[in-house]
Amino acid sequence: MGDKAQTHHPGAAGRALTADRPTSVRNVVLVGHTGSGKTTLVEALALTAGAVNRAGRVEDGGTVSDYDDIEHRQQRSVQLSLVPVEWDGIKVNLLDTPGYADFVGELRAGLRAADAALFVVSASDGVDGSTRMVWEECAAVGMPRAIVITHLEAARADFEEMTRICAEAFGGDDPDAVLPLYLPLRGPEGPDGHAPVTGLVGLLSRKLFDYSTGERKESEPGADELPGIEEARNRLIEGIIAESEDETLMDRYLGGEQVDVKTLVQDLERAVARGSFHPVLAAAPATEGARQGLGTVELLELVTGGFPTPFEHPMPQVTTIDGRPRELKPCDTDGPLVAEVVKTSSDPYVGRLSLVRVFSGTLRPDQPVHVSGHGLADRGHEDHDVDEKVGALSMPFGKQQRPVTHAAAGDLVCVAKLGRAETGDTLSAKDDPLLMEPWQMPDPLLPVAIRAHSKADEDKLSQGLARLVAEDPTMRLEQNQDTHQVVLWCLGEAHADVALERLRGRYGVQVDVVPHKVSLRETFAGKATGRGRHVKQSGGHGQYAICEIEVEPLPGGSGIEFVDKVVGGAVPRQFIPSVEKGVRAQAAKGVAAGYPLVDVRVTLLDGKAHSVDSSDAAFQTAGALALREAAADARIHLLEPVAEVTVLVGDAYVGAVMSDLSSRRGRLLGTEQTGSGRTLIRAEVPEFEIGRYAVDLRSLSHGTARFDRAYARHEPMPAQIAERIREQAGDEG
Repeated sequence: MGDKAQTHHPGAAGRALTADRPTSVRNVVLVGHTGSGKTTLVEALALTAGAVNRAGRVEDGGTVSDYDDIEHRQQRSVQLSLVPVEWDGIKVNLLDTPGYADFVGELRAGLRAADAALFVVSASDGVDGSTRMVWEECAAVGMPRAIVITHLEAARADFEEMTRICAEAFGGDDPDAVLPLYLPLRGPEGPDGHAPVTGLVGLLSRKLFDYSTGERKESEPGADELPGIEEARNRLIEGIIAESEDETLMDRYLGGEQVDVKTLVQDLERAVARGSFHPVLAAAPATEGARQGLGTVELLELVTGGFPTPFEHPMPQVTTIDGRPRELKPCDTDGPLVAEVVKTSSDPYVGRLSLVRVFSGTLRPDQPVHVSGHGLADRGHEDHDVDEKVGALSMPFGKQQRPVTHAAAGDLVCVAKLGRAETGDTLSAKDDPLLMEPWQMPDPLLPVAIRAHSKADEDKLSQGLARLVAEDPTMRLEQNQDTHQVVLWCLGEAHADVALERLRGRYGVQVDVVPHKVSLRETFAGKATGRGRHVKQSGGHGQYAICEIEVEPLPGGSGIEFVDKVVGGAVPRQFIPSVEKGVRAQAAKGVAAGYPLVDVRVTLLDGKAHSVDSSDAAFQTAGALALREAAADARIHLLEPVAEVTVLVGDAYVGAVMSDLSSRRGRLLGTEQTGSGRTLIRAEVPEFEIGRYAVDLRSLSHGTARFDRAYARHEPMPAQIAERIREQAGDEG
């Protein structure tokens, strides 16, 4: 942080990194919107730490962050990736996350695995709403955070203005909790009038760090530069001391005493680790042929010196398999094994690969473990408790996996051949099975109906889908019994596109996307009667059954009620269940547009039988015919499902969201202020109108709103819409 000796021991390119002590590990997640420069920053840090060569390449010819072909084609990150580097004897696990909202599940996995966060903000784009929301989530759990401003090379990029914007967005009521540690130094203006950033000035150390030659060079500031430095330095010192709550030091400083840099750095580290002070830094990738990117040394110093060790990470709640709490020491390398699968992927060479964070104990290759997965049954993930043997342990390096001998508490590692483990599962000792409380995952709310492209694909579809949802717990698989559709519930269109591409490319399953169907119902609007007559004579035994029924509507949720009011044995007792069976079978098929009939009482009033030709089958047919005849002379309502929708949205977008819900035939139930400038809107909306609401709401609110939906009931559909549905059903028939 400007005052430390600049000798360090970078990790040699290609060497697998391990850490035996939690104190020598830092787990850091990079957060920021798409295009903010997270992946580029990771590669720049890897170059500075010596994990890659000057061209940013590893031995296999790829970059250190190479992983997924889909990412290359889409030119954006779509999944969590781990890049380990070493600095001053500290192993730094850099967790690069996607910035696009559709892949927020990968972001949450990264937050679970990390102990601190770097928020990457583009000087040309600023802070978006989704980044603010993630900041608030981190603040709620006290996660230490720092801010890195990128793209300073862009025209009109202004570090000071962007620092002010970050203080406003992230500082809340205390803007002095967000202050720069370094100020950029600009070189001469070019032909376009833009002065490039060539170095940094350390406010605590009062040193200049020149990167213009491709390597960091330290010098003293000139006399004309000191006044500008001192003003920013004094504000920084006051902010650090205040947020570290070092009252004695504050009294000394306000009394005019010169506080030595070492003490200030210690207070800075304390304030950062407490999550109360958030330093702002600048960074840029290395120019061609350079060994270090601007600000990367300073950033690595902050991460290794100011960010907390895994010891300081609160231990997630741990229980036994039957739910009894289990108290464990945080990050005890000799304690019971407790690790968590934070990501599952499939590698074409080694098969299933699990990225695991070890919270307690030490994980070793070929170790028998118990795999526990609970709490995701609603997403197609069955609860399971199975024993498996750990395969090889490795650390990623580009597209390669470098073997390691063990992973101690606090570290991250890739585990091969865990055939049953899924994202979110707990790994523990076979003879001491434990379960970690799962992290919060967003609900997938965009339905994508699919079908196999061919018979060959149909045979592979179920296995491919099972592997897909095992990797991604933010995806839900539904086999809809009403519509007979296979539905993938996703977080957005990009999420769905990646899922379908993985089905095709990784698992060899070609699928077609088809229109998503909503589960409709039918019911009678009023009383009606029907007569079912099934009489046939064709030689030998004939078929003879006649029944008369009355149908009347019931309250919603009543289902089908069958009542026998036959007197005098007009329908023999043994055939009354046959009539009911026929009625229920016809109700399941529908009586108007082919949707299940619900919420009616069917009363059998009378009928006729033949001593020889009556049979179970004949009365089943007569019951079905009677129901169809009753429907032909009655008014039939089409019932559509209605969802209770809650939308959490910034106050600036409340009017637009409420207007949009009303345009979707929604009934607004009320609003509620939730603080932090957000409003909770409650409404009931027909499911027909919210199939793409996950996409539309994001566009309407610029990514700042989120919503939940829950089935409320079925209710009659407006006549004009119902008529259109009936016409479509007739055309399909």
